[in-house]
Amino acid sequence: MSSTPHHDVDQALVYPEPPAHPNWRQPGTAKPRPITPAQQEHNRELLALALRKPRTSAA
Repeated sequence: MSSTPHHDVDQALVYPEPPAHPNWRQPGTAKPRPITPAQQEHNRELLALALRKPRTSAA
């Protein structure tokens, strides 16, 4: 029997933490794909549009 009362146990500590995702343990193994000039231009257009539009308030 545990000497710690049941109501004092932190439920976050009851089970062990799961292992980290493999990408976290092996830095540098996942290289990002380069984007094409067409994708870059598309992103620039979306950014320019977003900067021109007035901001809306989140309710």
